[in-house]
Amino acid sequence: MTKAPVAVVILTKDEEANLPGALESVCGWASEVWVLDSFSADKTVEVASKYPCRVAKKEFVSFPDQRNHALRELPIEAEWVLFLDADERVSPGLREEISSLLAMSPVEDGFYMKRRFYWMGRWLRRGYYPVWLLRLCRKGASRCEARSVNEHIVVDGTTELLNEDLYHEDAKPLEVWLEKHQTYARLEAEEMLAASRRRENPSFWGAQAERKRWIRLKVWDRLPLFVRPFFYFTYRYFLTGAFVEGTPALCYHSLQALWYPILIDYHVMRLRSPWSRTAPQKTPETALR
Repeated sequence: MTKAPVAVVILTKDEEANLPGALESVCGWASEVWVLDSFSADKTVEVASKYPCRVAKKEFVSFPDQRNHALRELPIEAEWVLFLDADERVSPGLREEISSLLAMSPVEDGFYMKRRFYWMGRWLRRGYYPVWLLRLCRKGASRCEARSVNEHIVVDGTTELLNEDLYHEDAKPLEVWLEKHQTYARLEAEEMLAASRRRENPSFWGAQAERKRWIRLKVWDRLPLFVRPFFYFTYRYFLTGAFVEGTPALCYHSLQALWYPILIDYHVMRLRSPWSRTAPQKTPETALR
C-alpha cells in the first residue's frame, strides 16, 4: 500500500496511556511518524519504540515552541505535516480523505478538520461539535503563533475544510484533566490580559482564530467576571440541547464550560488586584495535552 506523503508529529509528555492509540491510527499510513517528547518521566519513549516511528526530544518551553521546532528543526522529508495530540486519533475516513487530497497536489497551504470529542466513552455532539482545527499544513509555509495557550497554526496561503473527523478521547484519569486545566486557566488569564495590552484588533470576518479573538475581545471581555461563565454554560448545555446527551455531557459541560471559565476569571481578578503578588506558579510543562 502506498503511504500518504505526510509527516505526522505527535507532541508528548508522560503520554504512555494515550500514545498507543495515536500511533496505531497513523503508523503504516503516513510516510513519516515523529514523536517529539519533552523528556517524559513515564514509559512514553518505551511505548514509541515499539512502533515504526522516530523519536526526538526537546525540553518543553511552550506549545508554539514545540510545534515550530518540529516544523523547522526536525529532518522531515514530507511536504505536508499533520500535528496530532497523543489523545487524538486519525479516523479511517480522515486517513482516506487526506490520502486522496494530497495525491491531487492541492494549492492550499493548510486544511482544517473537525474534532469529534469523546468523554466517558460518549461522543459529545451537541454543544461541542464541530470544533475546527488547522492541523494539516504545508511544511515550508506554516508556523505556530507565539501564545502561551490557545495557540493556532497559521499558514501563508489559503486554507480549506476537510469533511472527515479527527477523534479525541483521553485515556487518563479525571484528576489529570483537572490539574492540566488549572494550569491552562492561569495561562489563559495571563494571555487575556496580555492581549488587552497589545491592543489587538481582530476581524470577525477573518480566519477562525481571528474570529474567536474578536468574540473574546468585543463580547466576552466586556461581560462581568464570574457572570459570563454562567451565560456560557447556559448556552453550551441548554441552548444547544446538550442536556439530552446524559451524564457524560452534564459532567463535561459543567467542568469545561462552567468550572474552567470561573477558574480563569479568578486568575484574571487576581492578576488585576494589588494582592496578586503570589508565589511563582508552576510551569505549563505539566499541562501537555
